[in-house]
Order: sequence, then structure tokens, then C-alpha cells
Amino acid sequence: VQNTENQRASEQVAFLQLSGGTTGISKLIPRTHAAYLYSVRGSVDICKLNNNTTMLVVLPAAHNFTMSSPGILGVMCVSGKLVFAADPSPQTAFHLIEMEGVTTSALVPPLAQAWVASAEKRDVSLPSLQTLQVGGSKLAPAVAGKIESVLGCTVQQVFGMAEGLLNMTEIDAPDDIVDSTQGRPLSPADEIRIVDDDDDDLPVGGVGQLLTRGPYTLRGYLRAPEHNAISFTEDGFYRSGDLVRLAPTGHLVVEGRVKDQINRGGEKIAAAEVEELLVGHPDIADVAVVGLPDDMLGERICAFVILEDEAGDITRGEVSACLSAKGLASFKIPDEVRPVSAFPLTAVGKTDKRALTLMASEGVGDER
Repeated sequence: VQNTENQRASEQVAFLQLSGGTTGISKLIPRTHAAYLYSVRGSVDICKLNNNTTMLVVLPAAHNFTMSSPGILGVMCVSGKLVFAADPSPQTAFHLIEMEGVTTSALVPPLAQAWVASAEKRDVSLPSLQTLQVGGSKLAPAVAGKIESVLGCTVQQVFGMAEGLLNMTEIDAPDDIVDSTQGRPLSPADEIRIVDDDDDDLPVGGVGQLLTRGPYTLRGYLRAPEHNAISFTEDGFYRSGDLVRLAPTGHLVVEGRVKDQINRGGEKIAAAEVEELLVGHPDIADVAVVGLPDDMLGERICAFVILEDEAGDITRGEVSACLSAKGLASFKIPDEVRPVSAFPLTAVGKTDKRALTLMASEGVGDER
């Protein structure tokens, strides 16, 4: 009877996480004790943690990546040691790694790149550091190679979501897998499909939408029936919103997002939010915000603007001041502003953002 009661208790909701909220109000993700601990323990096995593990925590402790992949909870499961940094700067981190014999840590790509740059300048040696996890956004292959050569540790790419599915490259994976993929599903019970717009499965190598179903992936957002109807297939696969392709080895390569979302250094920015605030500027007639590839941030924010006839010019500083005054977070402010005379349109008359991104790569628009 006691075992039955414990099993029932483990299936109860432990806490609620917030979804990204890129298309409106954030949804609540119910995470049960059993499902969350399942992913933690699976991460521990893949990362080969043990009681000799010392993890340096530099990212916000409340982030899912920091807490459970395998993170703080994983180290606690194996009776390892946790070291919390007061700030994520290379100077602070390197000092703690040397003093505490840190063996592993988790970073987002911009921070990993900052560590590498600092280590190159200071000729830092970190013999205790064995593994550096990098997640939150896609890691450039060149940066992955530099981490290994400059910091002298193994890189582990991590790709996951608050809703459940977690992917990692293996600790002993070949360099080409570690540098160019975002890992494979944590559990043998994880099911993934890569489909086209009609939900038809694509062949290996085809870029499509990622669907997933598994033991630690949510079955539905809390009290959101309308959203659940479009976020899940009839047979229970979750529509992640990610565009991916499957490598022949079974590892996933992230290619982008289905939704109009920009991933700037691990922070998710809804283009519509920035556009809605910017279009209120007296000198701007219309605006389209897109993400452009960036070696350090993954994506940088570019605002294409059509100016009012009487407006002679607009600078990034003016745009920044306008958005800051309206309360927009600093990391959401466009990195570039490009005035253009008109936007390219799709066949149905909507702004063609893919064409805008291509235009930017060709140097179209007066970059400010």
C-alpha cells in the first residue's frame, strides 16, 4: 500500500514552469516529481557524474538548464560538490575553478566565447576542468573547437526545452559530432518526428518541425485547452516549434524556429513585441524585426524600418531610447537598424521576413 501511495505521489505536480510566451501570455507547464527526476537522473548518467564531481554554477540557478540538466539537482543526486559564483565573469570563474578543483560547468554560447577570449589573453591553465556544457542557443562549430583547444576540456552541447525533451552530445563523442550537432535524446523512450507543414515525416537530413513524445515531456499546458489543441498532435506528440534535421548518427541539428522568434544569446525575443513598440515612434511608418546570424550571440536583432515621408533619418540610439522609455528589456533592443523604402511581400501580401534576412546578408538597408 505504501509503495502504491508513493507512486501516486510521484505523479503529482511538483511545480509549474513558465513557457517562453513568445506568442502572448506565457503558459504554465506542469512538471511532476517523477518526470523531472527522470530527466535529472538520465542527465547524470550521460554526463557521468559521481561523488568526485565539482560543478561551478554561473548561470541563474532557477533556469532549467542550470537546475536539472544535470545541474544542481544532478550533482546533489551523486553527492558531488557545488560551487556558486557571484558573477559569471571569466576572472571570477577561473579563480573558483583553480581554487575549488571544478570539474564541470554550464554556459550559454556568448559566455563560453568570453571565457575563451579571456583565457587566450591571460594564458590560463585549468587542469581540473573536464567538461563544459553549452546550451541555451546553438553553438558555432568554430567556438566549440576553440573551447577544447584553449580551455583544454571536453565540450558537451545541450539542446532542450522547459516542456521536456532534452538532447545532449555524449562525453566521448567524436569531435565532428560535438562541434556540429546539438545531441541526441536523453532517453531510449523519447520519440521524435521531423515533419513538414502537413505533418508528413521527412527523410534523414530533411529540415522540418520537431515533434516529440516521451516519459518526461508534458502532456498538456495547465488549463489551456485551446493552446493544447494546436500544440499537440492527436496522438500526443508535442509540437516544439523548432526547425531541425536529423544527422545519420541520430543526432539533431537545430536550424531555427517555426515561430517568429529570435534567440539572442539564449534569450528568446518575440519579434512582434519589439515591432509593436517601435511602430509607435513618430518617425517610423512600418517596421519588421528579424534575427540575423551572429557568431557570438547565435542571432542578433535587426529592425528594418520604413520612415515617414517627413522623417529624414533615424539612429539606433533614437530607437534604443524609444524602446527603453517604453520599458523594453535591454537585451530585446535591436542591435541594428536598417531603413528601407519598402518591404518584400509574400504571395498573400504579408511581409516576407525570409527575404529581409537574405537582403541583410547582401548588405541591403542602411545599417545604423
